[in-house]
Amino acid sequence: MTDHHPAPAPGTGTPPVGRRERKKAATRQALADAALELFLAHGYDQVSVKDIAEAADVSTTTLFKHFPGKEALVFDMDAEREALLVSAVRDRAPGQSIPAALRACLSTMLDPHAIGPAGADFVQLIENTPVLSQYARRMWMRHESALARAIAEEAGAPEDDPLCAALARFALQSHDLVRGPGAPRTGIDSAFDLLEHGWTAANAHRRA
Repeated sequence: MTDHHPAPAPGTGTPPVGRRERKKAATRQALADAALELFLAHGYDQVSVKDIAEAADVSTTTLFKHFPGKEALVFDMDAEREALLVSAVRDRAPGQSIPAALRACLSTMLDPHAIGPAGADFVQLIENTPVLSQYARRMWMRHESALARAIAEEAGAPEDDPLCAALARFALQSHDLVRGPGAPRTGIDSAFDLLEHGWTAANAHRRA
């Protein structure tokens, strides 16, 4: 849910990029920021692609070079999110289980406060706009294969192991339990309490 973030500040350890890449990134950020501001102010259905392009001072042709459609303007952190999920599994603390690492990662990623003061309004926008809530779910599940592969690698299992695939799918579907004030922590904890015990028992049985 919390997919809309400001661009990273300079000097954060990321490799330098060329002028053209910086310009493209700035345009993309300006479009995403303009879209979110308009959606929060007027509602998703009341804002057109042309409105967003004009607010960002670009053409609609330029907008579609950066985003495939209006929904995508709300979810501009897809690659970063997948990297965070995979890193949570591969770089977890010694002794920490894979479900526990994913619980911590998803709790942070789905926390409305993680995207600043407008976080609660952003979450409400998604929940109250069916096309966005459906799009959000599809975007989350796009990471299933990459996450399953990372889990299998860490568990020493075959890449197509069904237990690892199941954990990846159910972990990502915990997104559906995040609803209402205070729900991110409660919903994710409920899901991962079940996943933690099921994974521990099933993984131990497989290794026996």
